[in-house]
Amino acid sequence: MGWSAQDLADRCEELGHAIPRNVIANMESGRRANLPLVDVMVLAAALETYPVCLIFPVGYVEQTQELPFQHLVPTWDALRRFTGEEEVPGYDAGLVPDFELHASLVRTALAALEEEEQARFAAKTAASRAEMEEAERQRAKYADQAISAKYRLRYLRRDLREDGATPPHLPPALGDVDPPEPDTDTTQEERL
Repeated sequence: MGWSAQDLADRCEELGHAIPRNVIANMESGRRANLPLVDVMVLAAALETYPVCLIFPVGYVEQTQELPFQHLVPTWDALRRFTGEEEVPGYDAGLVPDFELHASLVRTALAALEEEEQARFAAKTAASRAEMEEAERQRAKYADQAISAKYRLRYLRRDLREDGATPPHLPPALGDVDPPEPDTDTTQEERL
């Protein structure tokens, strides 16, 4: 970015976590090899990049060490293992696959809802009965896709909660995915 070590130090301080100029200079020169994770995160924000790009600088360093005193490996491979894109036998991915599936289902549901709305508009503005019927078929198809994705989301979110996790936030358009919370302020007699 053409910044001096002082420029970067100033930007880090603006972000609320000071990293002195001499620490940055020592990192650049290789005299300092270890950094607290918070420093990596602040440096990445200051440089407007992702923290993983500082840890595994793909395209700038051909090979890197995944662990100290290990053989060098291609930086791209190390990054993919770090992010979980490349599975490591015996490693537990935790809830990452579930959260990836959640994100995919949210994208699918939102896209289907958008397509359904466009097909609904096409049906309303159709010039002929045949065009209207085709648009209605498309609307029904997209509605089914949205319902299917929402259904899968509901059960995935339930499973996440049962595992003790908090599911990701849903956009307002998918506010009907989670079942309504029971009213805990009312007695059973009032609910009946």
